[in-house]
Amino acid sequence: MNQSQLRDTRKEVVTIIDETKLNKMKAAYLKAKLRRAPNADQMEKEYNEAMAMVTGKRVPGAVDTGDRVEVLSLMDTRGVLNAPNKTEDEMTIADMVAEEKRTRGLALGSEGRLFADRIGRDKRFKDDLDYMDENADKLAQRVQRNQIDLKTMAIDEVRRMNSILDSCPLCQSENSPPIAPVVCTGTRVYLSLPTMPQLSPGAASVVPISHRRCTLECDDDEWEEIRNFMKSLAQMYYSQNRGVIFYENAASPGRRRHASIEAVPLPFELAETASAYFREAMLSSDEEWSSHKKVINTLERATKEGLGKRAFRQSLVKEVSYFHVWFTIDGGYGHVVEDSDRWPKGDLFAREVIGGMLELEPDVIKRQSRWKREIDPRLKGFRQMWANFDWTKQLEEYPRTSY
Repeated sequence: MNQSQLRDTRKEVVTIIDETKLNKMKAAYLKAKLRRAPNADQMEKEYNEAMAMVTGKRVPGAVDTGDRVEVLSLMDTRGVLNAPNKTEDEMTIADMVAEEKRTRGLALGSEGRLFADRIGRDKRFKDDLDYMDENADKLAQRVQRNQIDLKTMAIDEVRRMNSILDSCPLCQSENSPPIAPVVCTGTRVYLSLPTMPQLSPGAASVVPISHRRCTLECDDDEWEEIRNFMKSLAQMYYSQNRGVIFYENAASPGRRRHASIEAVPLPFELAETASAYFREAMLSSDEEWSSHKKVINTLERATKEGLGKRAFRQSLVKEVSYFHVWFTIDGGYGHVVEDSDRWPKGDLFAREVIGGMLELEPDVIKRQSRWKREIDPRLKGFRQMWANFDWTKQLEEYPRTSY
């Protein structure tokens, strides 16, 4: 058999490179260069070869083996550290917690089934007391989930996430902006417009640039920028003699939709009574008997308990499905969605409540379209309204640094 036939018959090899390894290689060869070490050129060559494998470029003089390279991020899609495999004796409590978070929700079967599978692969296993006594430590060893090809599952998760990012209308790539219209951009968050038909003229969407399933996954810097946009939008609507409510629908985290907070301007009299409408809707929605409170009053926690802007982020958790509406910048009402199948699809829950307040037609309330990659006719008018309240202009005084 010639070499091409050999390559066809052998199994495909998958090389896994994480960001930590690449960063360490780069730091090592740069340090060697600064110290003028004799092996600096060799270290730089090894780093360039690794980068070439990642980017898909061929290294001069290398043989094309057809192998593939999967790059695993330092953090997985749920924000959990991808820790290396360790034995039970080497693992600390922090490692065990990280492993549990990393493998939570994966359909791997019960620990008993895995234990039985291990016995099945042991050719010397005997069902007698002597064997049990001699191999007690081996049989009692905890079956670690990362022994069941956790790397393969991580690769599948990366592929799935890449597919979601490629089709997300709110994500921007290096070569193209998001499909949704962009009014202005901060360092980590940008301002967009909702899909048509909008419930109220001048509505807007506050969107983190990074793909987050909900805003509770955002770090403190992202959340501060989100609050800056919310404050500026409230000031703009107030100048138009209107109030505003903000809401976030994070009821389907499994679909991994891009998080956003919707701003809907309302007449002052409706904005003041909006809490009663949403409270009644939350009490009658979802499960009749639930293990969580129907209404989580984050506004009360912000004022009476003194939590302020921390009320929302300390009242709900990112691991559960939820809906939250803000009546002020600091808080409003939250609701834990226990049965996502009974929850209205898309933004229909908020659209029905707000549409009923504004007495809109049913076809306007129920219709939820998508963004199109074309110039939005609303964009020019909204930018003119927004110009005097655009806080991102302050960023021009401090140009962004590229690393």
